[in-house]
Amino acid sequence: MSVGETSITVVGNLAADPELRFTPSGAALVKFSVASTPRRYDKATGQWQDGTAMFLRCTAWRDLAQHIAESLTKGMRVVVTGRLRQHNWQNEQRENRSMLGLEVDDIGPSLQFATAKVERVQRNGGASGSGPAADAWNTAAPAVGGWGTPAPAASGDTKYSEEPPF
Repeated sequence: MSVGETSITVVGNLAADPELRFTPSGAALVKFSVASTPRRYDKATGQWQDGTAMFLRCTAWRDLAQHIAESLTKGMRVVVTGRLRQHNWQNEQRENRSMLGLEVDDIGPSLQFATAKVERVQRNGGASGSGPAADAWNTAAPAVGGWGTPAPAASGDTKYSEEPPF
């Protein structure tokens, strides 16, 4: 991230299925909108009141784009972190227009009202760096369960528990 960039986190629901596309050079990109609606409790009526919904157009690139397209669908509640970008243009009447969008750095399902099963993707490159921390995520490393324990064998081996080690 560069100095002066505006980084934000938005929690909301996907307004539609993510749209996966590819640039002429083959880079994957995905576009989607997140709808975030503030709610407040009205003590006078004893009910929750919805505020004005904000729709934020989001863009992600490369592997992240493909992971989003394969994992998320319309209506899912997500937590999105990224950098605000302002897009400026002139319409057909030569009027200046602008729009804020979010260039996604990271995204995940919100677990406030749902559960998720995360699957690690095999990587074909060294973009993640090197050293002991990177070796833990290296594709040559043996398969491990979600809590750093060896994964149970496919034959139904029950030696390992699905419970976290704490």
